[in-house]
Amino acid sequence: METRKCQNCKKDFVIEQEDFGFYEKIKVPPPTFCPDCRLQRRLVFRNERGLHKAVCGLCKKNMFSIISNKELKQYCVPCWVSENWDVMSYGKDYDFSKSFFEQYQELLQKVPARALLVSSNTLISSEYTNTSSNLKDCYLIYGSEGCINCLYGSEIIDSFDCIDCMMVVNSNSCYSSVNCQKCSKVNFSVDCKDSFNVSYSRNLSGCSNCFGCCNLNNKSYYIFNKPYKREDYLSKIVELESSSYLQFIENKKKTEDFQNKFPRRFFHGLKNNNVSGDYIYNSKRTFNSYIVTGAEDCKYCFNLVVKSSRGCFDYSDWGANVENIYESQSCGNNISNVKFSFMVGKNSMDIEYSGHCANCQNIFGCLGLRNKQYCILNRQYSKKEYFELRDKIIKHMDEILYFDKKGYEYKYGEFFPSEFSFFPYNDTTAQDFFPLSKKEALSQGFSWIDSAERNYPIDIKADELFDNIKDGTEDICDKTIQCLNKNDQEENPNCTGAFRIIPREFSFYKKENISLPRICPNCRHQERTRFRNSFKLWHRKCMKEGCSNEFETSYAPDRSEIVYCEKCYQQEVY
Repeated sequence: METRKCQNCKKDFVIEQEDFGFYEKIKVPPPTFCPDCRLQRRLVFRNERGLHKAVCGLCKKNMFSIISNKELKQYCVPCWVSENWDVMSYGKDYDFSKSFFEQYQELLQKVPARALLVSSNTLISSEYTNTSSNLKDCYLIYGSEGCINCLYGSEIIDSFDCIDCMMVVNSNSCYSSVNCQKCSKVNFSVDCKDSFNVSYSRNLSGCSNCFGCCNLNNKSYYIFNKPYKREDYLSKIVELESSSYLQFIENKKKTEDFQNKFPRRFFHGLKNNNVSGDYIYNSKRTFNSYIVTGAEDCKYCFNLVVKSSRGCFDYSDWGANVENIYESQSCGNNISNVKFSFMVGKNSMDIEYSGHCANCQNIFGCLGLRNKQYCILNRQYSKKEYFELRDKIIKHMDEILYFDKKGYEYKYGEFFPSEFSFFPYNDTTAQDFFPLSKKEALSQGFSWIDSAERNYPIDIKADELFDNIKDGTEDICDKTIQCLNKNDQEENPNCTGAFRIIPREFSFYKKENISLPRICPNCRHQERTRFRNSFKLWHRKCMKEGCSNEFETSYAPDRSEIVYCEKCYQQEVY
């Protein structure tokens, strides 16, 4: 073990013995940034939800883009993946009088950027999305796969008819729920699985017809953890599940107060062997990781939602049969030995310092390549020339350093400086997990985009909407509604100020007896993130009286929840 000081936050961090073993195996030097700062730096290169109007630089059609900078040349996805332009024409010889990072930044400014991160040929009537594939009739969902008729959500996998959800898998007809698997008609609920017709509940498994419940297994017809006869339950639930907005506010407050009296399991996950972190499933020997499925021998990994991943460190977003990935962002799908790269996929291997590449092998410092090998800065070399030049460049990176805006040094072994990202900080995933105000972001060297003055003509304010969905008619879909948070930009920096209800959304609310939302989709997303624990871990002791068990948990010590170890929690689950 060795303790070092992070270049960025100046805090101490530990490099453990197995970490050194991994770095030696993949032939990289140890990091100079701590794990948190490394993750934040990578997430600055991922924009999921920030969509901007743009014009394709090739076909000249209007499009949506994740890039807000109008000066950057960018292509729509069909044009970008077409044969109508030659990405190799932007290639250049390596210049040993400049640092590598300076030369790569020049390449980033020249090669046309990809407007969206989607597989456009797998999207059917689902134009308003990003970082997604295999969608049909979906609208404003992100980081999702295999969905039908899902609206306003993120990380939704193989599900249909789900609205305003996050981290929902193999589910249907769910609303405003977070971290649910194999659920149907589960509304306003968190951490449920294999459950049906559940509302305002937390930590249910195998349950049906439950309201306001917590920590139940295989129960039916329960209200606030109290059993009812079927007839009595059905009579009572009509009153509780009123389609009134005022009733919704009352239910939300009452259930949160009730559920806070119950202990929480220190960890979210199932079917694991020797893991640490949170939201980990079907994994082995995976540590300090968060939202991971099917990982093995991994560490400091984040959001690997498609299994499997093997032997990966500091790897964020994707998965899908990968191994030996290090300090890389949004890479996946049958790849191996990828280092310091972003958006590399589809059967690629031995990739370093490259982005937006697929079906490639042995490339270094490249951008936008497909079906290529032995390339450096988008220039073709023979196999012998490639390896000789690669070794010289790595040595050169240690001799001529790059210094970012904050004065931090970059040499071989560091991911790209955050200033290389095309995205303003508040457009990136980093804002979800490392939230900053505009002032804080700018002081830390990040960029920021101010909300455009939309000046939507408001037809009705949110607090003037009809209270009960039963009193509403579909003509509300023709009106622009002012978000309740419009005048609180400091707390809700991505608030759009106004929103509309689309017809199929209104039909869902009518069918499910759910009142209309009062805040815009961006604010609803921000609200959902509060139901997902932080990725940070704290060392704590079980709060059950008489228990001395200790553990690492994502529940911070200053939070109000009662947190139990696994054994004590299982004893408390009904």
